[in-house]
Amino acid sequence: MSETVRLILTIIQVIISVLLVLTVIFQSGKQAGMSGSIDGAADTFFGKNKARSLDAKLEKMTTVVAICFIVLTFVLTIL
Repeated sequence: MSETVRLILTIIQVIISVLLVLTVIFQSGKQAGMSGSIDGAADTFFGKNKARSLDAKLEKMTTVVAICFIVLTFVLTIL
């Protein structure tokens, strides 16, 4: 029974790790030189729906998936 649970949790951890890598890869870079800082300031000033943007959703998803990965790693260490 314990080996079955460990196998299932290991498979879930592999899936979560792939999701974590994908969410990090799909995020846009924060550094774009001097033109990026000017454009970024204008974007945050004029952008009213910043919380609904794809970058904001990916950032939240990265946080959730990373927390799940860490918790699952601790659980697998205990088992």
